Amino acid sequence: MSFKATLQAFDLLDRAYVDGEQVVELVRSLGDTQVRSVRVGGEQGHTDFIQMVIQGTNGNLSGGSAPTLGIIGRLGGIGARPERIGIVSDGDGAVAAVACAIKLTTMVRRGDRLPGDVIVSTHICPNAPTAPHDPVPFMGSPVDIDTMNRYEVTEDMDAILSIDTTKGNRVINHKGFAISPTVKEGYILRTSEDLLDIMTFTTGRLPIVFPITTQDITPYGNGIYHLNSILQPCTVTSAPVVGVAITTESAVPGCGTGASHVVDIEQAVRFSIEVAKSFGAGKCKFYDEEEFDRLVRLYGPMSVLQTLGNMT
Repeated sequence: MSFKATLQAFDLLDRAYVDGEQVVELVRSLGDTQVRSVRVGGEQGHTDFIQMVIQGTNGNLSGGSAPTLGIIGRLGGIGARPERIGIVSDGDGAVAAVACAIKLTTMVRRGDRLPGDVIVSTHICPNAPTAPHDPVPFMGSPVDIDTMNRYEVTEDMDAILSIDTTKGNRVINHKGFAISPTVKEGYILRTSEDLLDIMTFTTGRLPIVFPITTQDITPYGNGIYHLNSILQPCTVTSAPVVGVAITTESAVPGCGTGASHVVDIEQAVRFSIEVAKSFGAGKCKFYDEEEFDRLVRLYGPMSVLQTLGNMT
């Protein structure tokens, strides 16, 4: 179970003066995890980017061949102070990412090291701005999406789970979490059967897949509507990306407080850890390589969707 780790992460981040160094201190106190925090400023303040690397028994850091999973906690900010008091709904992605690192570090200390390396990244900003969005307001961020991608996505990630609060919409009417189809180099591929299996096993329920559109996998800044930023990592990597959306039945603003559900976050954390176990062991595929190659041969590359296109 990952409940204790989720509560630890939530308790740490639910404070007005939390920063990246406090997260670094906590994770380091639990075991042997490479963790660092970098403060980055923008036009509307600053945020602390955190990267936590849990070494596997047969991963790149050990000189092995096991693939590396990236887990990204995507968000605008964990708080909207002084406008709102307390952690906001949008902070669930950061809570989930930190909880994943806490749980994986604790597992290593207890003798359960995964086969592959796991890279966990997110950012911590307790006083981010808000932003208008339909049907409910979003959380903004003191830095732009390019900066987030630069600090949160690395070339070492062979596949990525992007965890993000995805409650501000009317198309996912489910409380808990949902996953997206796999996105790779501009293609929206079929949903991974392996991930559907893991979701079924970890929740004890039928899997939930949320709808995405071509618009959602294009970069921010092109003037096109996006569901949210959950799939923005796919715009800067050739690795397959799957969104892990923490969801509700009703539309909830990202800047809403008292709207985080620890049980739902814990389910997403547990799912992500089980994916890390299976992916590093070579037992979980995000996409069918042969089918993807055939798509590219038949229809050509779609990597233009990873760019801003023909903007003038």
